[in-house]
Amino acid sequence: MITHELIHQIQFNDDESAFNELYKQYVVKLYQFTYSLLDDREVGEEIVNDVFLKVWIGRKKLDSIRNLHVYLYVAVKNACLNHLRSISSKKVREIKVTEAYYFHLSVDPAQLLIGKELKKKVVDAVNELPPRCRLIFKMVKDDDLSCNEVATILGLSNKTVFAQLTIALKKLDHALRT
Repeated sequence: MITHELIHQIQFNDDESAFNELYKQYVVKLYQFTYSLLDDREVGEEIVNDVFLKVWIGRKKLDSIRNLHVYLYVAVKNACLNHLRSISSKKVREIKVTEAYYFHLSVDPAQLLIGKELKKKVVDAVNELPPRCRLIFKMVKDDDLSCNEVATILGLSNKTVFAQLTIALKKLDHALRT
């Protein structure tokens, strides 16, 4: 079922199965997003579940949300920022990128080895990006968000997002050529 159909079922029929399906569509990506911001799986899972609880509680107003995809990411980002502020007495951990699969590996041992080496080079290059640049790259590449959606979620201009993405791609290109 398409997202807007799920929203309609949730809002007007209190359909729990539609809500569960919507949850399944977003939960993994939102967990990964929270992990990239917090580096804490347990807290990230709590935040994502709290956001979905709020969606369920406010389900009668779902039609006021223009883009649920962006809404969920912004809600999760804001909850993560609130969490980070609440633990401000502790040192805020540096943002890390989880390992992601950028290439499909072949079963051919030679290609498998080349694929692993290439993957490691990409992961290392991504990890060496500045934190904001890395976060934007991850959101676009791993979370399939558009540059405009990333700009909205992070409260940045589109120009900044494009510039950061360009920097990331240039650094990755340089790292892969060396």
